[in-house]
Amino acid sequence: MKKIVLIILVASTISLAQSAGNSGLSFLKFGFGARNIAMGDAGAAASNDLSALFYNPSRLVSTEMNEVMFMHNEWIQDIRSEVGGIKWNMFSLPWAVGFNVTTVDDIEVRERPGDPISKFNANYFFGSLSSGFTVINDLDFGVTFKYLYEGLLNDESSGYGLDFGLNYFTPIEGLTASTVIRNVGSMSELRVEKTKLPTEFRLGGAYNFGLETSKLDFIIVGEFQKYLDTDDIHLIGGGEIIYNETFAARVGYQSGYEARNFTGGVGIMWGNLRFDYAYMPFSLGLGNANLFSLQFKF
Repeated sequence: MKKIVLIILVASTISLAQSAGNSGLSFLKFGFGARNIAMGDAGAAASNDLSALFYNPSRLVSTEMNEVMFMHNEWIQDIRSEVGGIKWNMFSLPWAVGFNVTTVDDIEVRERPGDPISKFNANYFFGSLSSGFTVINDLDFGVTFKYLYEGLLNDESSGYGLDFGLNYFTPIEGLTASTVIRNVGSMSELRVEKTKLPTEFRLGGAYNFGLETSKLDFIIVGEFQKYLDTDDIHLIGGGEIIYNETFAARVGYQSGYEARNFTGGVGIMWGNLRFDYAYMPFSLGLGNANLFSLQFKF
């Protein structure tokens, strides 16, 4: 049953990639940083570290320290991702380089019932460069350039994608408003057709506040998400509670998905080192996703 689901997933990816009005390269929809994913994948407004290179590059401008991050994703049905990045400051600008390597292993090839003729892996990759700057007081702009690659059986394709984001610090202390458009670009032909990128628009806000009488800090975030080639709309919400800048508990929700909705996770901070875990349950018998990320600031 597991391999049948895998074949259906890959076949769906190919058919979506080859049909006008839909998109492929679904790995570009996977989040970066277990913290963001635990809060419903609300990174366009809530990312506060180098994971902004994936969600909204304008939010890199407000990060001060150099950072390095690595994340391992155990997705459903033998889908795995290794994601990482590094951020530094140069020429009074933030710069970040990121990568994502996603594989689907041991997909069986059959022409008739019985033993498979062979097996193959589906491989996806992006490498990115991000930067940003302050346009005017309290308004930041950022851009990400991505090199993209996909390989399915004997077919290969490559291309590029661009992300453009804005982040605004409102007059209300702790409240920010963010917007981003992601994955604007093009791919070369995969066999006979070009794969359409999952171009995405997000608009959201995050509110950070603390309680003076305790060691607790809170973050509440909400986002509107729309993939431009589909009619569905997703509403994302999440929250984070941090105790003494040491331990964090997180919860999130995503609407409009048939197989998933709630997410959760925890984080542990020790000096400049942070470990985060996110749990994303799926319905329809697809299993659960476990995501781990490790971050160091210097």
